Amino acid sequence: MTAKPINAIQRAAAGAANAAPINKAMIFAAGRGERMRPLTDTCPKPLLEVGGKPLIVWQIERLARAGFTTIVVNHAWLGERIEAALGDGSRWGVRLAYSAETVALETAGGIAQALPLLEDDGRPQIFVAVSGDIYCDFDYARLHEPAGRLAQSAQPGMHLVMVPNPPFHPTGDFALIDGQLALDGAPRYTFGNIGLYDTRMFRGLGRGERCALKPYYRETIGAGRASGEFYDGRWENVGTPQQLRELDSTLSVRTR
Repeated sequence: MTAKPINAIQRAAAGAANAAPINKAMIFAAGRGERMRPLTDTCPKPLLEVGGKPLIVWQIERLARAGFTTIVVNHAWLGERIEAALGDGSRWGVRLAYSAETVALETAGGIAQALPLLEDDGRPQIFVAVSGDIYCDFDYARLHEPAGRLAQSAQPGMHLVMVPNPPFHPTGDFALIDGQLALDGAPRYTFGNIGLYDTRMFRGLGRGERCALKPYYRETIGAGRASGEFYDGRWENVGTPQQLRELDSTLSVRTR
């Protein structure tokens, strides 16, 4: 996974390829949602509704408003229901593309499987990735500026959105110091499952290979190639039926 040095010609080519606006996103929707059972026995977790619409639709709408026009959705468990429910994305003014997985390949494996959809003619691409089972009021337009910085970098990096530490994870994941992420130090925050990534990071993974993102986080942060930002607005990792009911109740009041 260690990035190879890029010479001046390669650097110029990569910069030119990434000069176009950042307009691609990926929503992770392949998980089984074990803690949400029995609801997820017959319905994919991202299609569970809160406030009158599926969790994943809240994300699609926010990405569309922020200017992301192509959204790749990976799926495994009951994936055909996701495609049937969402269609081609035209109702939201975006193009939805689907990356089917026979079994869930985890996050990095899912990205590697979807590379042909994330890249145009094999050119490097910076894209935003978000979990399909979170709810947040985050404005994805905030990511265009750090995405532009990543696109000009000689080596692939990442930019992660960090949130306040929830009660179940009081020590956080990484330190955020002056806009840079660090493995050690303070203050420490929790990764909010919203990040910018460079497709070059995942070219060494074979399609169909299972792999988590955690090793990529540690390697990239340790190498000083990971920036971050703190978001303290509404953010919820919707993990249990009770959390789903509480969020639904809150959003139903807000949308009346």
